Amino acid sequence: MRGNCRSSGIFRVPRMNELKKTAKDPNLIYDVGLQSGQDTDYYLKKGYRVIAFEANPDSVEFCRNRFKGEIAEDRLEIVEGAITENVSSNGRPAEVGFYRNNDHALWSTACNDWASRNEVLGTKNDLISVPAVDFEQCLEKYGIPHYLKADIVGSETICLRALLKFENKPDYISIRSEKLVFRKLEYEFELLEQLGYSGFKAVKQDFEKVRPQLPSTNGLKFHEFEEGASGPFGEETAGTWKSSDKVLNDYRRIFVRYWLFGDYSYLIQTQNGKRMIAHLERIFRRSIPGWFDTHARFGMVSAVLGSFSQVGQYLAHV
Repeated sequence: MRGNCRSSGIFRVPRMNELKKTAKDPNLIYDVGLQSGQDTDYYLKKGYRVIAFEANPDSVEFCRNRFKGEIAEDRLEIVEGAITENVSSNGRPAEVGFYRNNDHALWSTACNDWASRNEVLGTKNDLISVPAVDFEQCLEKYGIPHYLKADIVGSETICLRALLKFENKPDYISIRSEKLVFRKLEYEFELLEQLGYSGFKAVKQDFEKVRPQLPSTNGLKFHEFEEGASGPFGEETAGTWKSSDKVLNDYRRIFVRYWLFGDYSYLIQTQNGKRMIAHLERIFRRSIPGWFDTHARFGMVSAVLGSFSQVGQYLAHV
């Protein structure tokens, strides 16, 4: 039994009349990669209903206890298992291999390549069997979300390929971006553009000083992000929306840092190199090189917000 997140690269895009008409729910968020609930907690505080996906059984048990009130109120549903493609059970419940990381739970993955990377970095994995989750079926069952967050350590593109079969798309998407092979990163952008996304950002996952305001009905004024959180989403993200070409240029500069200081760099694999990186992090007071998520805004949303902006500018000069 092995995990697997690779795709053959061959995917037939359905014709327009073949697309599924599943409705979009503006109050729904998908948290794909629930982990310890660090993102779901934020989404619930903002008043959204959440469908959360998690393969690590330890994390599932922890979050069912953490959010038992929200689950009882039908504000949260946890789907247990690893998202995969071509689910085939032969009459039995389908299962898939999952590498549960013993040293860093956030690094647990169904992807062979990422499991190998984690071992190179000195952590240990247990290969366990977990339920296989068909993401396409989940989209049909629960509806298309307003926002889709996917952080499942190497398997994010499975979610994007599933969305190709649906007419409606999330208004906003964020995915944990590829950080080893630039061609794989380009493929992520190709999928996003094929889905109809036209505005992009590369957002570093560092939210220690970010305190977004919460709805007044929440009882708390501001939210403090937990370690490993994906941070703000949609129009609350920092920076301006850019074309794919411009954000890919941003990533070329980011990849230089990955190559110099990242997971497979010479520095990270030597004690002196690790000490040097730690020293630089103390000087600059941030993680080096860190990691980035790609945020995407659907084309129709960009057009509508652009129209509102033009109207506002016109009224300001009347």
